[in-house]
Amino acid sequence: MDTAQGTTAGLWLAVVASGLYHGVNPGMGWPLAVSAGLMGRGRRDLVAALAPLAAGHLLAMLAILLPFTVMLSLIDWQREIRIGAALLVIAFGVFRLLSRRHPRALARIPPTRLALWSFAVALAHGAALMLLPIYLGLCAADDLDAGHRASATLIAGNAGTAVLVALAHTAAMVVAGGAMALAAHAWLGLGFIARSWVDLDLVWATSLILVGAVTLATA
Repeated sequence: MDTAQGTTAGLWLAVVASGLYHGVNPGMGWPLAVSAGLMGRGRRDLVAALAPLAAGHLLAMLAILLPFTVMLSLIDWQREIRIGAALLVIAFGVFRLLSRRHPRALARIPPTRLALWSFAVALAHGAALMLLPIYLGLCAADDLDAGHRASATLIAGNAGTAVLVALAHTAAMVVAGGAMALAAHAWLGLGFIARSWVDLDLVWATSLILVGAVTLATA
């Protein structure tokens, strides 16, 4: 495996790993799936609740990634775009580190509107921003020999990468979150959620800063 292939494989692994990380994090919604199962028809409602959670998360990823798809058509500015994205992620991580309060708007979204809630939470917590540097790295790896291809071709190719990144990340998130929800529903119970709830805000903010710093160093 050459260096380019190794870099690409590593970035895709990061996409999946960040999805697993988001899925295990209770802040991304798997306790709501447990609640749906306990108050409804058991595992059937639990699994059904995962679909809108996944849809909202996927839309949040695409809402951040797709605008950068158009920007990446400016080949001569790709380094500056990656630096700007890295600084944006670092700044949001610092903001999350200093401001630990959750946006009040999230409390106004009823849990029954799972897709909207998942979309808003993923944006508010910077889940999509965490994925942005990885996506930009994949596009850079894909376009090393692109030269000055037509902008339309670049946009189409990078849009496809954005969709694949968002789908792979969301699939990993749902697998991890679904596993946590099924375990809590079948064996561990709500007491486990209350006892094991870990405030991941510090870890989350640090992860954003770390991802942004790595991107800035490699841009």
